[in-house]
Amino acid sequence: MASMMMKFLCVAVACMVVLAPYSEAITCDDVVEKLKPCLEYLKGGGAVPAPCCAGVKGLNAAAKTTPDRQTACGCMKTTYKSHPEIKVDNARVLPGKCGVKIPYKISPKTDCSKVK
Repeated sequence: MASMMMKFLCVAVACMVVLAPYSEAITCDDVVEKLKPCLEYLKGGGAVPAPCCAGVKGLNAAAKTTPDRQTACGCMKTTYKSHPEIKVDNARVLPGKCGVKIPYKISPKTDCSKVK
């Protein structure tokens, strides 16, 4: 009985280790939700609202893997298409204004498949 319980626990732990990275993958809904407070800034510039920077920092912290960063990049490109009033220059400088460094350029022309 004890060996059966030990086998079960080993299988359960192995499953948690294997599935953990997939359970926290970023989705476009996550990206949109975190960047929603930035929309007015992205359209018109000016001062960056504190909730916007909190969202940028949260998104950066959540995008720990290359697939997460590629997903975030693709979601931002999709957002550009659905909000043509977003000014590319405002988006490009937003991470820096929030004290965040990201490993790619925020632009509708960025090839997200090359984001690492």
